[in-house]
Amino acid sequence: MVDTKTPGDKKLSVPSKTLSLKPRVETGTVRQSFSHGRSKQVVVEKRGKRRIGDGPEPHAPEVTAKPAPAAPAAPSRPAPPPPRNAGSGVVLRTLTEDERSARASALADAKLREVEERRQAEEEAQRRAVREAAERAEREAAEARRKAEEERHRHEDEAKRKAETEAKKRFGEGEQPAAARPATAAPSAPAPRPGAPAARPGAPTTARPGTTTARPTATAQRPGGPAGRGPAVAAEPDEDEAPRQIRRGPGGAMRPAAAPKTTHKPGPQKERGRLTVVTALNADDVRERSIASFRRRTQRLKGHASNEPKEKLIREVTIPEAITIQELANRMSERAVDVIRMLMKQGAMHKITDVIDADTAQLIAEELGHTVKRVAASDVEEGLFDTVDDSTDTETRSPVVTVMGHVDHGKTSLLDALRHANVVSGEAGGITQHIGAYQVLSPESGKKITFIDTPGHAAFTAMRARGAKVTDIVVLVVAADDGVMPQTVEAINHAKAAGVPIIVAINKIDKPDAKPERVRTELLQHEVQVESFGGEVVDVEVSAKNKTNLDKLLEMIALQAEILDLKTNSERPAEGTVIEAKLDRGRGPVATVLVQRGTLRVGDIIVAGAEMGRVRALISDQGETVQEAGPSVPVEVLGFNGPPEAGDRLAVVENEARARQVTSYRAHQKRENAAASISGMRGSLEQMMSQLKTAGRKEFPLIVKADVQGSLEAILGSLEKLGTDEVAARILHAGVGGISESDVTLAEGFNAAIIGFSVRANKEAAAAAKRNGIEIRYYNIIYDLVDDVKKAMSGLLAPTLRETMLGNAEILEIFNISKVGKVAGCRVTDGTVERGANVRLIRDNVVVHEGKLSTLKRFKDEVKEVQSGQECGMAFENYHDMRAGDVIECYRVETIQRSL
Repeated sequence: MVDTKTPGDKKLSVPSKTLSLKPRVETGTVRQSFSHGRSKQVVVEKRGKRRIGDGPEPHAPEVTAKPAPAAPAAPSRPAPPPPRNAGSGVVLRTLTEDERSARASALADAKLREVEERRQAEEEAQRRAVREAAERAEREAAEARRKAEEERHRHEDEAKRKAETEAKKRFGEGEQPAAARPATAAPSAPAPRPGAPAARPGAPTTARPGTTTARPTATAQRPGGPAGRGPAVAAEPDEDEAPRQIRRGPGGAMRPAAAPKTTHKPGPQKERGRLTVVTALNADDVRERSIASFRRRTQRLKGHASNEPKEKLIREVTIPEAITIQELANRMSERAVDVIRMLMKQGAMHKITDVIDADTAQLIAEELGHTVKRVAASDVEEGLFDTVDDSTDTETRSPVVTVMGHVDHGKTSLLDALRHANVVSGEAGGITQHIGAYQVLSPESGKKITFIDTPGHAAFTAMRARGAKVTDIVVLVVAADDGVMPQTVEAINHAKAAGVPIIVAINKIDKPDAKPERVRTELLQHEVQVESFGGEVVDVEVSAKNKTNLDKLLEMIALQAEILDLKTNSERPAEGTVIEAKLDRGRGPVATVLVQRGTLRVGDIIVAGAEMGRVRALISDQGETVQEAGPSVPVEVLGFNGPPEAGDRLAVVENEARARQVTSYRAHQKRENAAASISGMRGSLEQMMSQLKTAGRKEFPLIVKADVQGSLEAILGSLEKLGTDEVAARILHAGVGGISESDVTLAEGFNAAIIGFSVRANKEAAAAAKRNGIEIRYYNIIYDLVDDVKKAMSGLLAPTLRETMLGNAEILEIFNISKVGKVAGCRVTDGTVERGANVRLIRDNVVVHEGKLSTLKRFKDEVKEVQSGQECGMAFENYHDMRAGDVIECYRVETIQRSL
């Protein structure tokens, strides 16, 4: 299209040459190699790197600007520059504002990119300079080491050469003529020409005979070779003449050699190898040293330091009560051989697997410079109990009250009156044989009070002691018509030992023969002084039958609890005491627990004695299932692996691993104590004498099964008290729960009796006992059990023999009667003589014979007895050496059965 507004312009003409773009990058082809000999022709591009300050781009054409002719100055504005292709005949249009702004922004972006590239190039140059400086320093250090090595080799060669010369002189080679000796020593080098470079100090010089100049060489001489035997070395020429070499031919003539090619600045060696895509693209990259190579180099440089003695490590060694030598050496980071060597110095020979005690291990560790921390197996129980509560987190808890006193003084009846229950009707024999825990709501304050009921029988001392340990207040129940009894005194002692206050409840004041004043007076004998007598012990007259003054008793308990100011933290992990434990056939091991601190929840991991478990259910004293139990709350806990022992302390642990550690330690201690008691380890002289006494006594084997741990404890204590030096009860097995077949099998093996207290044998065990003739005795009252065992053990006692004197007779004369033998004619001096009685023959106050009378005659008749003052004839069984004047003593032996 022709612009008509500019008719003076030339027309657009198209050149005949085809327009094309010059490629921006250089291309080439390479052959890419693959496995199994396969290859492929690949087109690659090589882009030139743009370097800042090195001149124009390698691919950009070099443009030289020519100065334009001067133009006359215009008054308005300067003339626009001539178009770039003005000579081509193409008319270019003027740029619009948008295009001009776009071009300006593009130029600005290009400038920014150029600045950024320049900054990156400078940073790269700095990094490269640092890296090159480090490499240069390494090369200089390597060169210095190489020079030192060359100097060392040169000195060694000179010393060797001197030694050879001295040896040759010593063996007569020195007398040979000089012409016959080979020229081994090199002639001294002449002074260098003016302008020649000075020789490097310390560098060896070599020259052949006939050469005029010698130059220093940088190559190390071959070690061990004599000087002058290496290859010919060219002399270094002057600066103004061409370099040349002089080489000796086979005939000895000297001929010039070709001059070696020299470069002013040797460049880096170019890597040779197969041309691949990777090598082609990374041709300009500088290969850096690998990490493994740097480590090897560092190891070579520091190789001499590895032989230096290492710094000894001082450790804190944890030493248990017993430890093997191998484990001790590992904990000290020492060799076990060194530990054994130290023990041998002390006179003890050990192997690496031997176990040594903690004291020996401590001596070894301290001698080696380590610090020692002693630990014991019992440390697993640290922090399990008695953690101090923060005073800011505590709150008031209910008091725990233990009811104690003599048997049949109305303890359970008083508790029933407070609880509005009837526990007495369910007790066997009308006596309490189990310890129980209940909660009562006080009508005055509305707060709960926890009561613990203890048995009053003499056999349940351990139960009363256990109740006194877990209580805050002791209510001492004394019957007004009975007064202070032995178990009342025992309860007073338990309360004093526990250090808890006492409240005296004088019961049965409704009876006509009640005398409360006598009770107060008798308590003074045991240092219990009530308030009415000027003391500090509170006393309340109550009647459980008529429910008299029960509210006053509760008020006194609440007042005493307020004085004690009982507080604890209910949010911490629970701690408590096992009041009672049993094995229920339907529910498994069940433990009655009094929670003392914290809150026990369902799902907690608990430890009690040698038993552990997870709480599956909590049952209150009313039989209701609860989810948690706070402080001073008695609950039945289900979930133990086995029934714990009564009196064991319960604690909640964080995980099963800690629970397993604690229970395994306690089970181990329990087994050791049992083994020690059975084996009867040698101790003092008194213990050895007691063992001799008990070695020959008879044993009454028993297997005892009870319903709860407390009853079993009381039964075992009562049976142990029955033992004497001659007979004792041997308990083969004792446990809680019903009688099983294994108990019958055990009884059959030892011919033992089985005693069941408030339990029964299952069907299979009863059938096995009947089939094998094993006796099973069932009891519900501990009185009857102890009495029957006492009678059975009394049958094992040896009977007592008692002598009863009958009379004496004096021998007057001896008669020989045919077919009878000697017969003594006697006169009874005192008492009577009976036929068949035991007799002693006494001669000169010495017993010469003991036996029985075979014949007793009065004249010719056999008689049964002869009275005092009468004469008779007597003959002995199997004895005839009787003399006149001997005295015959007649007596009777009675057998008396003993009892415990």
